[in-house]
Amino acid sequence: MNNEMITYGSEREYAGFWILAGESFIDGIIIIIITMPLMYMAYGDDYLYSEDIVLGLSDVVLNYVFPLCATIGFWVYKSATLGKMAIKATVVDAKTGNSLTVKQSIIRYLGYFVSTIPLGLGIFWGGFLSQIAPLNYMFI
Repeated sequence: MNNEMITYGSEREYAGFWILAGESFIDGIIIIIITMPLMYMAYGDDYLYSEDIVLGLSDVVLNYVFPLCATIGFWVYKSATLGKMAIKATVVDAKTGNSLTVKQSIIRYLGYFVSTIPLGLGIFWGGFLSQIAPLNYMFI
């Protein structure tokens, strides 16, 4: 299990749902700023007006492979994405307090998709639980 923690001086505490929602927003904006111009260069106006789910190999690489590799790389080597760094949160192994391994990071990344499959209910459930027990809530 791994958790997202915020360090205050030498103290660590779990980051709350809304703080992490903010950092996810920051990460999303950064990914969009990087990928949108590249996608537009690769596909032109077709990128903006296409109804296709996938436009080609560049689409898959820029919109799926790049975010996966960047996120996992940041979790493993920096214990945080850029958004987490902005709020001074880190992702750590709950048992050891160390950075995540590659395996833990991949499982965590895939967990985000599982949480969003049923209309994002896994994410909303996390927000609900964080309001009930904010001090004991942990993100996996």
